[in-house]
Amino acid sequence: MRADARLNHDRILDAAALAFARDGSEASLKAIAKDAGVGIGTLYRRFPTRETLVEATYRSETAKLCSAATELLADSPPDRALRGWMDRFVDYMAAKHGMADALRAVLTAEGDLRMRTRDMLTEALGTLLSAGAADGSLRSDLATNDVLMGLGGITLIAGEPDRRELAHRLLDLLLDGIRTHGPRQASHQD
Repeated sequence: MRADARLNHDRILDAAALAFARDGSEASLKAIAKDAGVGIGTLYRRFPTRETLVEATYRSETAKLCSAATELLADSPPDRALRGWMDRFVDYMAAKHGMADALRAVLTAEGDLRMRTRDMLTEALGTLLSAGAADGSLRSDLATNDVLMGLGGITLIAGEPDRRELAHRLLDLLLDGIRTHGPRQASHQD
């Protein structure tokens, strides 16, 4: 892909992610094209249907979130990198919820996409948790899937843009339970 075509492609996907998070299924393709700084014809040449745009946006946002794990670790200690990744996860889920109707069709048509996505997210989160366990800032007895489920629960409760403050408080609470110095509750087995 030519550099200018790649730039247009990326701008469309970025604009689509924002539009889906903000407007959900009501997101206008014409508005997405405008926000990306391209004509509607350019959008349709790249993404002939709403479903192809949704799938490409979903894949792009998943890849960005997963690659952010190593990028954040390069700039921050593991516990702070994890907290930054958690914020990005909330944004990712907001975009995903905004395209839920179209995404259901995409995930049904491409059955293993959901599992590949889950594996990618688990691997990225596992990288952060392992780095934190290695430096002693995060507990070493954590199941990555449990933390991922906790994040998913937070986004269900506080994933809407107007509930961001609640999301931040809940993410801090989750992180406190993951840190080695955080308060430790007695388990149900005690």
